[in-house]
Amino acid sequence: MNVLLSPQPPLFPHHHEAARLSPTRSISPYNTMASKKRKADEEGDEMSVSPQGSPAVPARQLARPSKKVRAANDLSGRPISLPRLLETLDNTQLRSVLQRICERHPDIGQEVVDGAPRPSVASTLQVLRDYQERLRAALPYGQSSSDYTYYRVRQPLVALLEAISDFTPQFLPPNEQQTNISLQYLDGATKIIHELPDFESQSYRHHKDSAYEEISKAWALVISEASKRGGGFLLHSGGWDQALAKHNQQSGGKLGQAMNAMAAAGWSTGSNPSGSTGGHSDPNSILNQLMNGTYGSPVRVGHF
Repeated sequence: MNVLLSPQPPLFPHHHEAARLSPTRSISPYNTMASKKRKADEEGDEMSVSPQGSPAVPARQLARPSKKVRAANDLSGRPISLPRLLETLDNTQLRSVLQRICERHPDIGQEVVDGAPRPSVASTLQVLRDYQERLRAALPYGQSSSDYTYYRVRQPLVALLEAISDFTPQFLPPNEQQTNISLQYLDGATKIIHELPDFESQSYRHHKDSAYEEISKAWALVISEASKRGGGFLLHSGGWDQALAKHNQQSGGKLGQAMNAMAAAGWSTGSNPSGSTGGHSDPNSILNQLMNGTYGSPVRVGHF
């Protein structure tokens, strides 16, 4: 049997032989540039038509503060807050509220006493002057009987005297150790007592007489304590001996206890109601000892 054989056996490519590539077509650089330009134009058109397809970050809208709108049914009457309430109260109302709270809660009252600053002479005398102004405002105009005048001023008069009686111990030793502060208060309080009304009836004058008696005791206590500390030199150097003598004269000699204490300290410049003399006439007084240079010298004991 005749078998037709091809003159050459078929050739199979070796597995290591690289696959034959189709002939490459030459690409012009001008065609490449035109293609890129066309593609960029198409993308620009798509971005202008559909901004959502843009890969760029969308512009963030500015957040506006939300305006709190109260609903109509939310408006109703209610008490104001504590800070606003305190703004509407004057000093008298604040003191009244605080006093009632302290009376109901003694521990709070003690905390207020411990934390509050000590009253100064100026602030205390101003309080007394306020009481004095209320007393003057109650005085009747023109000529009035002693009885009518007394009953018109009795309430503010008693309030003023009670205030003096309550404030005076604050400025006395041992609570107040500075003699000058004590004397400043006593000087101002005594001036206020001088201006109290003078009633014809002795039953009405006892208010003023009692005030003189109490303030005289206070002067005597301060002077006695001052004479024990440093010889009481401040009494004379500050002119308090002269101030007391003037007060005693204006009161009609009703500060005798204070004048006796000043004479015992050796600094009195006026006559002593008891008849004894002090100050310059007493050779053993502290003033004469300072002037003679013998103050502080050793005391002689026995006969020489």
